[in-house]
Amino acid sequence: MFFWVYDIPTLTLAILLAILFVGVTWTGIIFISPILRVWLKSQEGINDLAGYALGAFGVFYGLLLGLLAVSTYQNAADLEGIVASESAGLAALWRDCDNYPEPARTALHDKLRVYTANIVDGEWPAQRKGLMDPTGVKLATDFQKTLSRFKPADASEEILHAETTAAYGRMVEHRSKRIQNTNAGIPTVMWWVVATGALVNSILILFFRMRFDVHLVIGGLLSFGVGMLIFLIVAMDYPFRGEVSIGPERVKLVYDALMKPAAAVVP
Repeated sequence: MFFWVYDIPTLTLAILLAILFVGVTWTGIIFISPILRVWLKSQEGINDLAGYALGAFGVFYGLLLGLLAVSTYQNAADLEGIVASESAGLAALWRDCDNYPEPARTALHDKLRVYTANIVDGEWPAQRKGLMDPTGVKLATDFQKTLSRFKPADASEEILHAETTAAYGRMVEHRSKRIQNTNAGIPTVMWWVVATGALVNSILILFFRMRFDVHLVIGGLLSFGVGMLIFLIVAMDYPFRGEVSIGPERVKLVYDALMKPAAAVVP
């Protein structure tokens, strides 16, 4: 997969793909279609034959693009759910830490605050490049060590500590799923099939025999439609990359609402 496409603004990428697909088809109509007309001049009903071929191919190719679009959307929706669960887990973990006695409460809050801020400022920018920020693992481990050092003094603290430990485990599980899916996307071989299908679609359009300007309009519209479908798949693929991606807003909302230190009061 050419990941550099996610460095291009979404609108610019859509325009470039439209120009690419329409341009390839128009180039073929201008330079190749006249040669095909000479070659097929004795072939009766060429428009009907080309229409049948394009229609049959369009069914299978359209089905492929439709399934890919649904797959990328579902993948993005699943990862959005994982991020939502992770942010909810962070909020629940913070609330559990509220009930610890001092100094454990402040120590746990400080560790969790730094960890959450790093998700927004460190891990997410790295994810958008397909990388993993090692700082997050260290901060999560620091929080775990601080939590494990706490010794409950009575039964109520034992229950609280068990629940907090379980909440931490759920949060780490959601974090692991997010990290593991940083580079989850359509396999490269599938993209080669999509590109080959788009080329075949453009070639079949060249076989039609019609007035030049009409040929340009119909061919351009068909290619534009294919280009926009492929743009949709590209934009939604790899959900943590590009402008159309899952952002850290949910985690930042939890940080701002619960964890962000209060501004110092200046007398």
